[in-house]
Amino acid sequence: MTQHKVTSGQTIRARRVAWHDGSQMLAKQDIDSIRVACETTLHQNWREGRRASDGTPFAYTCPSPFHYPWQWYWDSCFTAIAWRHFEPERSRRELESLLAAQREDGFIGHTIFWTALNGGRRFTYNITSTDAPMTSSIQPPALAWAWRIAVGDPATVPQILRHHDWLAENRDLDGDGLLWIVQPDESGLDASTQFDAIWRYRAHGLPGFMLLVRRNRTLGYDVRRILAAGGPVCCEVLTNVLYNLSRLALGRPSLTKTMIERMYDPRSGLFMPLTRPVPLRRPPMAWSALSPLALPDLPDEIACRLIEEHLLNPKHYWLPVPPPSVSASDPNFAPGDDRMFGLRRYWRGPTWVNAGWLLWLGLLRMGYREHGEALVFRLGTALAHEGLREYYDPLTGRGMGAVDFGWSSLFMEMIDRDPRAPGSYLE
Repeated sequence: MTQHKVTSGQTIRARRVAWHDGSQMLAKQDIDSIRVACETTLHQNWREGRRASDGTPFAYTCPSPFHYPWQWYWDSCFTAIAWRHFEPERSRRELESLLAAQREDGFIGHTIFWTALNGGRRFTYNITSTDAPMTSSIQPPALAWAWRIAVGDPATVPQILRHHDWLAENRDLDGDGLLWIVQPDESGLDASTQFDAIWRYRAHGLPGFMLLVRRNRTLGYDVRRILAAGGPVCCEVLTNVLYNLSRLALGRPSLTKTMIERMYDPRSGLFMPLTRPVPLRRPPMAWSALSPLALPDLPDEIACRLIEEHLLNPKHYWLPVPPPSVSASDPNFAPGDDRMFGLRRYWRGPTWVNAGWLLWLGLLRMGYREHGEALVFRLGTALAHEGLREYYDPLTGRGMGAVDFGWSSLFMEMIDRDPRAPGSYLE
């Protein structure tokens, strides 16, 4: 697809002025441009066939043709939601491919290798054998929620029920329903600054990360064995928000009250991760601290604090292209491509479309319609000019990371609106 580039500092400055000129509605030509880009990207990233080793059929949207060739769990959940705006049957096929990879005990991995895993990634991915059909790590369990949004009732699908049974049995350390992760990338947020205090030199993208992978491989990515070996393990906010939304989609009891009791800090008005062992310093404020806004049963007083004190605060998250993945007030905030030893370290400042969508749902539910429209306008302006990129500079809108990035098509939810959106599609 054709990428629309920002070619000069003057263009960037002009666009930043436009973001603040009081016009809060995307132009029709921008909406049309985004719609074409979404449909084109989804079609060109579509992969289908049969796995050579056993003939299992698959059909999925690879996140980006060059950098991400396989099926990533939460990427597929997001692109399945986007497909319903163009070819709804592909929504079902995408999610059914995740289920086709499922083990008999209900486990579904972070990444599914429908074609062979080769090269150096065999040494860096979370696998326990070189011929593994998928990783032994998880990603935020959004499958049941995505099924509810794009396909139908997930409670009628035995494989989805079995998947949730595995999660409850294997990742709920305390019996209260909350899930724990064993590596930062299990959250989908990889090198987020919140993990620097938790995993320290073994955080994602740092040299010690490979030591963490090697250790967790030997322990089979078993959260209890890893905790017994000294951890760290983390009860991360966004992971549990998406898990809770999936539980609600299945008709299971909500975890919102438990999240408030255990993860909400009334002094700051933010949700914070739980960690064992307790880190030496408090994790910095990342956008995931606001992600409970997507929960339809979050109490209004907590939601209002998240919105008014943090999301709409221009010192924190209400930047020209909101929401940044880290508060702009944080010393580690890096709006551009943050790199360490030549490697990108994700989620350390730039804006991602899935984050914008989840927080937009909270703005709608709480009646902040004008701010919701402003978020759509600002983020949509970046997409219209830059194409579907992996993430965007929250100050200038410059597209960065992978090109033709599949889940950025999730922006379709913000322009072709479902009346169920204010209730997170669960009403």
